[in-house]
Amino acid sequence: METTKPQGTYRYRILAMLFIATTINYMDRSIMGVLGPTLIDKFHWTNTDFANINIAFKMAYAIGMLTMGGIIDKFGTRIGYAISIGIWSCFGMLHAAIQPAFALVGFMGARFGLGIGEAGNFPAAVKTVAEWFPKKDRAFATGIFNAGSNVGAVLAPAVVPLVAGATGEHWQYAFLITGFFSVTWVIVWLKMYKKPEDHPKVSAEELAYINHDCKKQENDAPVVNLSWKKVLPLRQTWAFAIGKITDAVWFFFMFWSAIFFKQMFGLHDMHELGGALVVIYVVADLGSIGGGYLSKMFINRGFGLNAARKLSLLICALCIIPVSFAPLTSNVWIAVCLIALASGGHQAWSANLFTLVSDVMPKKAVASVVGIGGMVGAVAGMLVDFALGQGLDGAGKSFFFTMFTVAGCLYLVILLVIHLLLPKLRPLDENLELVKE
Repeated sequence: METTKPQGTYRYRILAMLFIATTINYMDRSIMGVLGPTLIDKFHWTNTDFANINIAFKMAYAIGMLTMGGIIDKFGTRIGYAISIGIWSCFGMLHAAIQPAFALVGFMGARFGLGIGEAGNFPAAVKTVAEWFPKKDRAFATGIFNAGSNVGAVLAPAVVPLVAGATGEHWQYAFLITGFFSVTWVIVWLKMYKKPEDHPKVSAEELAYINHDCKKQENDAPVVNLSWKKVLPLRQTWAFAIGKITDAVWFFFMFWSAIFFKQMFGLHDMHELGGALVVIYVVADLGSIGGGYLSKMFINRGFGLNAARKLSLLICALCIIPVSFAPLTSNVWIAVCLIALASGGHQAWSANLFTLVSDVMPKKAVASVVGIGGMVGAVAGMLVDFALGQGLDGAGKSFFFTMFTVAGCLYLVILLVIHLLLPKLRPLDENLELVKE
């Protein structure tokens, strides 16, 4: 269905806010990965200790994905998003107050609180995209805000060595740098955000464009929010949730890459580690935007929604396979490039996977479904952390071979499962029944 170019672009201001929030989110989250080698040495942690700190974050993230998704569906993105970013900012800054005598317990507690708050970001952002963009533009919009995760991840290794010092002697300051930005974001968000149909700055033409490919009953039906219990039995929910198992690979790259470079290649200086991580996250950033554009390109060329989404996911999965060879090279920069390519592939995969939810679910259920998927991804990440802690302390750095091999092969297997669950991407209506073709 062809549409004229809409008059008004306020939806892109909203998208910019999602991008900024996701940037702050991932900068807070990534600081621990950058400081990992420094904190392990400073507090004499084992690999298992570091794994347990990461498990605390992911355990809370899993819980938060269930609770925050429901909260956002119930109270809406305006209030729900503000609550989420407020919680994660407070606990992010709390890291700086932890004393050496209670370092392990303190970091586990702070990471737990951070995980609860950060769990609200993606359910809120995906729901906002579903409210502000037509289906054909949602993958691209999701790729744009999801790119903020990589900008935040790039800023962390770029800024942390400057703030903490080459040896990490001022590590506390690294956890304080995002507080000001978070408070500013919340103030601006509460001031500017309303739903498009209620917003005075959204023109009639822009509103028509936003809603042009939505079913009439979805726009006119009264808003009765769906809890996660109602969407949990659906195969559409589990197709997305199984796809989110790949979050474990992303968490592996984010929290363990610095440890990998230190143990396998002897990188100790924070500036060297930071440079390697910046390369990885810049490529991941490009992948996030490119993945969203890829799906849109296929649709514009006449591919159906089902073919466009799945072909995009297949291309992403193929880009991740070479990371299996990262532990086999003796050149650190070849390893960096392989992980960077896989990170770009993952973020492109993620942009299209998130869009599957808004493709098949009614708007009022989007945040809850994203929350369930996020919980599954967090649990998978916990299992990977446990395996890494035990494996590296037991078998040594050779255990990285196993982890990278699994990471390289996982996406193709999961894409097959998604296709078996959803051979066609048929949407559900407000009553969670298939829309007639």
